Amino acid sequence: MTRQIFAIALLTLVLTGPQAMAQGRDGFRILVMGDSLMAMHKLVGLSVSSTVRRMTGAQVTDRAIGGARYFYRLPISGALGLNIKQQYHRGNWDWVVLNGGGNDLWLGCGCNRCERRMNRLISRDGRRGMIPGFLSRLRQDGAQVIYVGYLRSPGVNSPIEHCADEGDEFDRRMARLAALDRGLHFMPLADMVPHGDLSYHALDRIHPSVKASRHIGARIANVIASQTQGTVSRNALTGN
Repeated sequence: MTRQIFAIALLTLVLTGPQAMAQGRDGFRILVMGDSLMAMHKLVGLSVSSTVRRMTGAQVTDRAIGGARYFYRLPISGALGLNIKQQYHRGNWDWVVLNGGGNDLWLGCGCNRCERRMNRLISRDGRRGMIPGFLSRLRQDGAQVIYVGYLRSPGVNSPIEHCADEGDEFDRRMARLAALDRGLHFMPLADMVPHGDLSYHALDRIHPSVKASRHIGARIANVIASQTQGTVSRNALTGN
């Protein structure tokens, strides 16, 4: 019981601490969600969202939590963010940036015989599943969406080396989904890590290093910058 209370307290600190909200100058609003790819280095102010805030000058709210997944049944910790869908709170977001699915595949089926789990996340054609349904909800609320893929392992004794095929298939399905909606942008990371280069991963060779988090944030900021001359979001257009 004590350990559960401690875990809940830690989640609350991450969600509501000084790194959770960073106020920018220019008024548009970005919500960041997802798992440890997004949350890594948050407590020291060096997460993906830190670079996004610095490069865009936007108001950035970061609700990402390490270990989060889509299929998560515990109600209390799920409501605090370990369920990725529970990280979302409706608001006048111009952009929602998120990732997810890796923990569902790695922890849920060990990146082995994952077809059923993958289909529940997103179908082959990208049209059905938990992720398309969730992203449709975000789009209906007015924001543009950036869905971020996963780093590949450096190819040097990584615990996730055997997940490469699942990662490639997940990317293909997400790309098909993004092609259906001009306000949904899929940003794969499969090309970021050179083979044998350990500088993009933490010591566990799973999570992003500070360098990788900075590079991921820069890519996200560039996607946002490329779209600002067009329609940023329905919320921005209506002034809500």
